[in-house]
Amino acid sequence: MRMSGAAPATPAAGRPTDAERVRSVLAAAHSMTVVTDGLRSEVRHLDGADPMGRLHLHPGEPGGDGEHRPSIRLEFTDIAPTPVRDRVRARVTILGRLLSPYTDEGADSTCMEFGSAVLETAQGRSYVGIEELDAACPDPLAPHEAGMLTHLLDDHAELVTLLLRLVQPLPTGAILRVLPLAMDRYGITLRLEQRRGHRDVRLPFPSPLDDVEQSGVQIQALFSAARRSSHRNSLPA
Repeated sequence: MRMSGAAPATPAAGRPTDAERVRSVLAAAHSMTVVTDGLRSEVRHLDGADPMGRLHLHPGEPGGDGEHRPSIRLEFTDIAPTPVRDRVRARVTILGRLLSPYTDEGADSTCMEFGSAVLETAQGRSYVGIEELDAACPDPLAPHEAGMLTHLLDDHAELVTLLLRLVQPLPTGAILRVLPLAMDRYGITLRLEQRRGHRDVRLPFPSPLDDVEQSGVQIQALFSAARRSSHRNSLPA
């Protein structure tokens, strides 16, 4: 698939579009499951390299339905790097048909006819077309997000709690834990865990990031805003 790098569509309310979310999951993937010819295989050690460099997507060709092309399904699971409840943040499935033989060893030369991309999150299921994927860019923080979130939690846990001052309104009932769940160019998502269930809250950056080098300034801006706030958190002492 020729990813054009064109500017992504403007997301609603400072959130990634579905196509951006799919591209970001792929860009940060360290493994994928490939299902073809009735066989299921795990491809590991992608090391954050976009798997679309190994499997090239092509638009469907008119009149190709009569040709025998084995189906192929690529499955990706986006798991939160922090120890939150329900760590699966999203699942991405790419469906298509093989245009050239697939093997684990020779995947870099495999071409597939694109059928659809399916994004499943807590908000539901959506379908993304090849034109949308082609126009979207992965989030600039995607390859770095896991390290950034674990560093924030391991070395600056008190600052994560401080961000609760920016959450309005707080959920009713005591908050047992607050953990960073996700970070993208638009902001940070916190997971507020209670005795029964949890709630996810997005805290937007003052402005969207263009590259990872801008993340430090934007994160510090959130911390500064939280320090200025008189809002008290309800974590147990």
